[in-house]
Amino acid sequence: MTQLNGPDGSAASALCFGCMQFGGAADANDSRAMFEACRMAGVNFFDTAHTYNSGASDQLLGGFVGQDRDQLIIATKVGYTGGSGRANILRQFEESRSRLNLDMVDILYLHRWDPDTPLEETFEALHELQSAGQIRYIGVSNFAAWQVKKAQHVAQNLGTQIDILQPIYSLVKRQAEVELFPMALSEGIAVAAYSPLGGGLLSGKYHSGGTGRLSQDKRYAARYGQEWMHQTAHDLVEVAADLAVEPTTLAVAWAAKNPAVTAPIISARNAAQLQPSLDALGFDLNTEVCARLDVLSPRPAPATDRLEEAAP
Repeated sequence: MTQLNGPDGSAASALCFGCMQFGGAADANDSRAMFEACRMAGVNFFDTAHTYNSGASDQLLGGFVGQDRDQLIIATKVGYTGGSGRANILRQFEESRSRLNLDMVDILYLHRWDPDTPLEETFEALHELQSAGQIRYIGVSNFAAWQVKKAQHVAQNLGTQIDILQPIYSLVKRQAEVELFPMALSEGIAVAAYSPLGGGLLSGKYHSGGTGRLSQDKRYAARYGQEWMHQTAHDLVEVAADLAVEPTTLAVAWAAKNPAVTAPIISARNAAQLQPSLDALGFDLNTEVCARLDVLSPRPAPATDRLEEAAP
């Protein structure tokens, strides 16, 4: 498994903080408070992207790094817009790096698969940045397993490799268990899994009449709109109440428990909302509780679709 480390050798924390809300739903003060809460809890892994809030996420995160820089693992992403051609990768990376005010960014992800650009062009550009010391690790986000393997073949032929994946993963989004996670374990690729709360669904706030992205953003409403997903969230709230723990803590701890997951990516709009996710760091998710959570949502069929071979 790729061992992610900060420039000074500090190992990656068991949680990654996603800065998608910085400069958007979280203003500068709330963003700083969340960054400081993460550092107090021992989190040293932070994730942003070129597209997040028109660059405000990059700028705020860069302003918080300060003297801790060498202990931190800073990730950004390019190619969500404009494709994964060389010119776009280099331009967006330079814009993001400049906003972050960093000489080097630890991880650079391709934000999504680009079917229209040869992989050779894409990975030549990434290898160029890596050889120049401007990035340390290469990652891909939202790729299918076959896309990762195809890209990895090209990367290795160029003398580099994909070090980390960023797939969606939660109790209500388990497709990664079918092929991505087994592949990552087999090939030694790290995994930073995003949306462990299912867009906030698993926090329990919608169960109690709260609002958020699922009620305000059509994309998230569609992504988490199936009735069984809401039933899973309802059942998670009941298990959490029985254990006297926040559903958020359980959901994050469950995602972190998968042996393929290096670090779930947590996020929030303010420090109070963030705390239950940080509490997952100290929560002992034993085998019995993990089994109670596993059955709250359907396990996806194995890749062969031979259901008799599915794990019990």
